[in-house]
Amino acid sequence: MKKQRNLFPYKFTQGCMSALKDDLLPSQVLIEPQKELIMRKLSPTFIYFFGALGGLLFGYDTGVISGALLFIQTDLHVHAWAQGWITSAVLLGAVLGALIIGPMSDRLGRKKLLLLSAIIFFIGALGSGLSGSEMMLIISRIILGISVGAASALVPTYLSELAPAKQRGGISTMFQLMIMSGILLAYISNYGLQNVAGNWHWMLGLAAVPAALLFIGGLFLPESPRFLVRHNQESQARQVLNIIHGKEELVEQEIADIQLMANEEKTGGLQELFGSMSRPVLIMAMGLAIFQQVMGCNTVLYFAPTIFTSVGFGKSAALLAHVGIGIFNVIVTYIAMKVMDKVDRRWMLNFGAWGMGISLVLMSVGMMLGSSVGFAKYLAVIALTIYIAFFSATWGPVMWVMIGESFPLNIRGLGNSFGAVVNWAANFIVSLTFLPLLQFFGTGKIFLLYAAFCFLSIWFTSKKVIETRGRSLENIEAELRSRANHLLQKG
Repeated sequence: MKKQRNLFPYKFTQGCMSALKDDLLPSQVLIEPQKELIMRKLSPTFIYFFGALGGLLFGYDTGVISGALLFIQTDLHVHAWAQGWITSAVLLGAVLGALIIGPMSDRLGRKKLLLLSAIIFFIGALGSGLSGSEMMLIISRIILGISVGAASALVPTYLSELAPAKQRGGISTMFQLMIMSGILLAYISNYGLQNVAGNWHWMLGLAAVPAALLFIGGLFLPESPRFLVRHNQESQARQVLNIIHGKEELVEQEIADIQLMANEEKTGGLQELFGSMSRPVLIMAMGLAIFQQVMGCNTVLYFAPTIFTSVGFGKSAALLAHVGIGIFNVIVTYIAMKVMDKVDRRWMLNFGAWGMGISLVLMSVGMMLGSSVGFAKYLAVIALTIYIAFFSATWGPVMWVMIGESFPLNIRGLGNSFGAVVNWAANFIVSLTFLPLLQFFGTGKIFLLYAAFCFLSIWFTSKKVIETRGRSLENIEAELRSRANHLLQKG
């Protein structure tokens, strides 16, 4: 019997020669079929879950520091100014992360930079947990912030580019659901570890676990199909869209739409971001990003324990009540995720603004009346809870969804990064001015200022926000192009 010749060396050599012609690494000849096999086994749920997981890191760090600070200040003997720096260091890092890493995704891809942000967060979390001085802690939290800012720019972009138009709102809201889930985990961590030796080290260090999970899951994530088409990798984009849609005709239609927009002549970079075509969504993104913060969402969340203690709760009970608010947040955000694609985005924003504004007025009344009226403090607690419900169901998720889906393909990473930078800068300013404004206006009256911004946002939403529900990303871009051409002809 004739021995069969082993053709592997010949096939591998030929494959390598072919690969070199296409500027591929020889190892990719063997790796690509394996990647293709893994891709076929991925489910949309897996992709969406790990794509949104960056929000968990975002939320955990937002929620954990309020509880950890109670123990950091006594352990490291830090004064008020240092406490402010420890808290706001993440905000400074977030501005840097959104500014630097977000725009890079237009050149390097969404997936690669999600993996990079997971690595940065892992390093920052370990550094925070192992810190023995306030300076090391501040530096570690700036590193954490870089990852948080990067995730806030990358995740909405990635999810919006993957999701079908009719499901995009709900899928993109998974980012906000992950943020709220991260905050809840942080509250549970704060409550469960309060009596453990080295409690704040554990509270901060445990953030490394979801960071590692994001990195491992992220290795299996596909690249955004929009990014792939734009970089002449149509076959890979088709594979990804086959997983998402499962229907060949839908895939071909979407590929054709993406190619049409990708082939349009564009200037790119800041010139296109500030150009006439993108200007309407740039104004919209800036307004939504600023209003989300000046409505007082973070100050209300940070002030929640104080309100609970003022009613008569002890510190431990206040932390437990905080867990209750965290659970409530997750439930409300999940409901929002389910209705996001059934209700217009602008209607949700206006509905939320009315609810938050009225809740803040009631909370202010309850806090100003104080102990002089028996039910006043309970009114403040109930109003606070309703405020958080309205925020979690509307402005919390809708802002990120709309920024993620509105910018043209060529500058989507840059545009979302710009929106995230504005949001984090507004967050920093609101956090920085909260205590001085609190001293100037008084405990209750300051929330009337935030209520005024809630009502002002209704005008902005009605005049400046473009409705995006149920429309493909390419359709939104085509409308922007049509508007710009019309103005050019008119001018």
